[in-house]
This record gives sequence, C-alpha cells and structure tokens, in this order.
Amino acid sequence: MYVGTLSFDLLLGDVHSLKEKRSLVRPIVAELQRKYAVSVAETGNQNLHRRAEIGLAVVSGDTGHLTDVLDRCERLVAGRPEVELLSVRRRLHSDED
Repeated sequence: MYVGTLSFDLLLGDVHSLKEKRSLVRPIVAELQRKYAVSVAETGNQNLHRRAEIGLAVVSGDTGHLTDVLDRCERLVAGRPEVELLSVRRRLHSDED
C-alpha cells in the first residue's frame, strides 16, 4: 500500500475577505474530490484572506497510478487562473516506512 500527499501553498488574487477566499478555495477542493476521488481539504492559513494551503492525500496499491493521480491534481491546481501556485510539497509513503 502506498500513500501520496500533496500540500499546495497558494496566493489568491484580488481577495479582500475570508468569504471571498472561501468562494475561490471551495470549488478547487470540490473539483479535486470529484475528478480524482482524493481526500482534500484546506489545511492551513485559514485566517489569511490572500493565502491558502490545501492538503491532498490518495492511497493506491501501485506507485505508477499514485504518481499519475498526484501529477494530474498538481496540474489542475496550477492551471487555475484565479490562484498563483507558490509551492507544492509531495510525499510518498509505503506501509514499510
């Protein structure tokens, strides 16, 4: 069994409130869940209105499939015009770690 995680550090565009921030972050989280069946949530910077951290995890029995899903998730977030992807942290774990 393999577990892959991604942590996205995002800079949001013209956002002036936490309500506006949620209106940008929620659709990204929902699209990742819907398209790729991954576990995803806003995991940090909840009190900052122009920054967001999104954490994502996926479990697979095959590292090739795991890497493919993580790559597609990263491309989806990087391709969103309303956010700037500052950094991505990727980790792969096996049950033997």
